[in-house]
Amino acid sequence: MTATQTSQSNWRIPDLLAMKRDGLAYSEDQIAFLVRSVSDRSMDDCQLGALLMAVKLQDMTDAETIALTKGMRDSGSVFSWPKDWRVVDKHSTGGVGDKVSLALAPALAACGFKVPMISGRGLEHTGGTLDKLESIPGFKVSLTEAEMKKALEEVGCCIVGQTADIVPADRRMYAPRDVTSTVKSVPLIVSSIISKKAAETESGLVLDVKFGGGAFMKTQEEAGALAKKMVDVANGVGMATTALLTTMDVPLGRAIGNALEVRESLECLRGNGPEDLEELVTYLGGELLLSAGAASTLEEARQKLAKTLRDGSARTAFCNMIQKQGVTKSVAEALCGDVPDYSHLPSSVHVTAIKAASSGVLVGMDAMAMAKISLELGAGRNKVGDPINYSVGIMLVKVVGESVKEGETWAELHHDSPLPPSLLQKMQGAVTIKASAEARKPSRVAARVV
Repeated sequence: MTATQTSQSNWRIPDLLAMKRDGLAYSEDQIAFLVRSVSDRSMDDCQLGALLMAVKLQDMTDAETIALTKGMRDSGSVFSWPKDWRVVDKHSTGGVGDKVSLALAPALAACGFKVPMISGRGLEHTGGTLDKLESIPGFKVSLTEAEMKKALEEVGCCIVGQTADIVPADRRMYAPRDVTSTVKSVPLIVSSIISKKAAETESGLVLDVKFGGGAFMKTQEEAGALAKKMVDVANGVGMATTALLTTMDVPLGRAIGNALEVRESLECLRGNGPEDLEELVTYLGGELLLSAGAASTLEEARQKLAKTLRDGSARTAFCNMIQKQGVTKSVAEALCGDVPDYSHLPSSVHVTAIKAASSGVLVGMDAMAMAKISLELGAGRNKVGDPINYSVGIMLVKVVGESVKEGETWAELHHDSPLPPSLLQKMQGAVTIKASAEARKPSRVAARVV
């Protein structure tokens, strides 16, 4: 008799491990049992490692991945919001200079949506949304469900960290995935991401799946396959979801580093941000407006979001949000005022100009190299728990598609410690200048996945 023919009470974890080892598919009930066993620790660490490796090697069907996502979602608290709320969110697979959430959440709030955004911290080359926001004095990332609900009622958005009672099964599985070399399992990636979004009880979700030198996914084909799986699973658990494949060969915007990116986000909220940042804010937000019926075309949706950046309504939402999350009124208003005062943000001791070695057009910037330089300056973490320096990073005075003259500054390094010569060499090696190239700035959006 197979495990699928026995009652749930007779299932043995070793028998279920053998099923997946041998390439068999689990039923929804079997997956629910396994997730409960992970959560209540009746599955020991050795068995969990075996399960993760079996899933990595044998994969899962869409039905299995949907069941795994539901089980993980239901392993902890699931938020409940008023029925008339239009609750939406965005998830990015991570990149260099990616500060989209800081502008998108308040822009969506200004359009009448509720955005309970649960975000993460930076690790290795990717910057974390929470770290960026914590560069604002007083900002707190931990809110109770009641505090989140109040922020959503009064402001429309909040950006917080994952709490212990949200998807605890994922928290149990996350570290073993690292030490068992099963991080890159698609069903494990998808269920980890989508279960947390599903716990927010969202009606709409948009995914920003990045590819290129500064992303985890290196090719568009690889990113497309992951995006399709995430879209199918998210729709399978009841969230109307689309995805955009976006390029990450060069950093997003001009700022890399925590306080520097907050400042750039505030400029975006004034309608003065980098073109590619505003492009992603309006494209990603536009998908959510379109899905919710708040616009009849993508262009109309993008214009509505752009209007919130121009008329100050998104900036007001951001100002109110950070006050709900611990920032004093005086600091919030100084940062968000018509004439901003950025002196409240941390600033580095030194700023060193990086000058062009030749004249021409910037045709390439190595996003991964710049992320590693920023990490070396102290803006990120090599491992969980490492301290970070909020003030340091890179400002790109020139970006790809712009002309530069020999000896002209194309970047600035913001740093507290003396710069080793090797780091300056790495910066010069991270840019490509061609004398006769055409000056153009390609779109960040490569494809849409539904």
